Amino acid sequence: MEIEVNFYAQLRRIAGAKSRLFSLPAGGSVRQLLAEIVRQAPDLRRELLDEQEELFGHVRLLVNGHDVQHAPDLADTPLQPGDKVSLFPAIGGGWRQPDSHPGIISSAGL
Repeated sequence: MEIEVNFYAQLRRIAGAKSRLFSLPAGGSVRQLLAEIVRQAPDLRRELLDEQEELFGHVRLLVNGHDVQHAPDLADTPLQPGDKVSLFPAIGGGWRQPDSHPGIISSAGL
């Protein structure tokens, strides 16, 4: 089965495309998809997976627009033909005014 994966922020640059198709056996899981992603794009391993080959907690994974990050066993979440998976890295933000207290983040002036 074919699974479309959309990459965001720096993951897109590393993957070399906004979106890529990955082939999995019927009944494939998120774990199998992640393994196929890093097999085809090895530089994504350090961005997506920890030492135990589990998805980093700061990486968001959506299946058909639904956040499955907190599924009981994310890695074994089954995928269906035609599913669309989105991968988002952690994205920082905020802006501190130069004369403000260093521990206070302000969005003023944005």
